[in-house]
Amino acid sequence: MAGRLLEGGMVRAARVRATLDEVELGDHVCWRMDPAASLLTDVRAFVADGALYGDKIVVVGGHGDTFHVSREGVPSSSVVLDRSETAGADSVLAAVRREARTAEREGFRSVRVLAERRPITAHDGVEELLDQELRLDQFASESGAIVVCALRPAQWDGTTLEHVTGVHPHEVGTRAVHPAFRMFSTGADTWSVDGVIDAEGAPAFSAALRAAVLRAPMLRLCFDALELIDAAGMRALVDTVRRVPDHRVLVEGANDTVRLCWELAGYAGADLRVVMSA
Repeated sequence: MAGRLLEGGMVRAARVRATLDEVELGDHVCWRMDPAASLLTDVRAFVADGALYGDKIVVVGGHGDTFHVSREGVPSSSVVLDRSETAGADSVLAAVRREARTAEREGFRSVRVLAERRPITAHDGVEELLDQELRLDQFASESGAIVVCALRPAQWDGTTLEHVTGVHPHEVGTRAVHPAFRMFSTGADTWSVDGVIDAEGAPAFSAALRAAVLRAPMLRLCFDALELIDAAGMRALVDTVRRVPDHRVLVEGANDTVRLCWELAGYAGADLRVVMSA
């Protein structure tokens, strides 16, 4: 799939990884775990590769009770962050960035972050989780860190699972339904959108877009790899931005079909808060 060249020559694009052995620097992975799996038992090769390449392991507790981690399962240099250190979106990112800075001073190549995600049902909780994931994705994109978010699909309702999966550019594990689109960081206040945004995917797109727009008065969406956005998707884009005062979105790289649909829907030039260009 199409990707964007980032600082340092790294290209970021939506990909499916067969196993955790295939993850690379800058990957933000949604790992759909087997129901019987335990987090660190199934990532021994991932942890071993971290030691081989000189990466520091950082384990982040999820929502709810922190999962149990055996110290025998990770290198002595690893760091385990408990729930009290990662209570909100800001504290999660602050803790991970702190460990990344420490790892750099200690001579590690990068950090490998492992985070088990717990189900969220409250509406504001889902919004916070999406914000958290977008921040982690931007961190991975900017720093070259590897971030793996592990979740057990059977514990999640389908709608929330779709929302969360859509803000991970990379995926590992059993996939019951592949997300119709993915939205991921490709620069400062810049997000690439990959796939198809139709009536089914519009709510997830709206939720992800709102979380991103709230943090940037001017946001860039890159549609280079977007195949199609239908009337419901375009309405979600326009309505989401309109609900956030004094914020704008610049859409770049849309193909001929997407731009034509945009014009036929009457959005071209009608609302300067969302501008679409080639």
